[in-house]
Amino acid sequence: MKKIGLIAGNGRFPFLVAEEIKKSGGKVICVGLKEEVDAALENICDKFFLISVGKFQKIVDALKSEGVETAIMAGQVKHVKIYSAIGMDWRAIKVMGSLVNKKTDTILGTIANEFLKDGITLMPSHMYLKNLLPEKGLIAGKKLSSDENKEVEFGFKIAKGIAGFDIGQTVVVKDKSVLAVESVEGTDECIRRAYKLGGENAVVVKVAKPNQDFRFDVPVIGTNTVDTLKENKIRVMAVEAGVTLILDKDEVIKKAKEAGVTIIAV
Repeated sequence: MKKIGLIAGNGRFPFLVAEEIKKSGGKVICVGLKEEVDAALENICDKFFLISVGKFQKIVDALKSEGVETAIMAGQVKHVKIYSAIGMDWRAIKVMGSLVNKKTDTILGTIANEFLKDGITLMPSHMYLKNLLPEKGLIAGKKLSSDENKEVEFGFKIAKGIAGFDIGQTVVVKDKSVLAVESVEGTDECIRRAYKLGGENAVVVKVAKPNQDFRFDVPVIGTNTVDTLKENKIRVMAVEAGVTLILDKDEVIKKAKEAGVTIIAV
């Protein structure tokens, strides 16, 4: 059985990756990031190490001790955990000190190169989940009106521009105005901020970066996203087709319909 390393943050993403690796006949060697991971993930992994985010050398040593040569990063890690030097080992401090800036792509690209020095290659996060990438078209809810389509087009151009600067991948728009742009706080907080500023019936657009590195920071939505849309009275969410992972798709569709939210891939 091929051993695949899984470096797991929070959310459902790591669970789905682990399940698909197992289905494919692989063996899952998981490093759960202590500050983020759901401990229940251990139950579906062949080997499980619980290690703090900043203990880079321990993470490398754990994977190498099991003969891992390829690994996947899946699940969110809050940016504050990456930026804080508290609890970092010597190697993590060295990596952070070498950065030309602290943009997400820079940090994670440097980490990927550091793994490669130890013979561990990071694979695309969606390697085992390509069936969860939607084609263009309506995913859930009602067909968009002409005005809603125009809002999506407006938001898509802006989201792509913002993503190109590695600022964030989500914008919230209303009446051809930008209410909120995602930054380090994440999609859910971006949506909440937009509601506070602009009220109900806004449109959320989430995209991939123009030169998306699929080893990390891929656009993802799931049932928690739908909950946030409902709580903040969002009428439409558009995601970029072919590159956005929809986790637990059937449940997402069900919840979106119940909430009266339209989700579309463009």
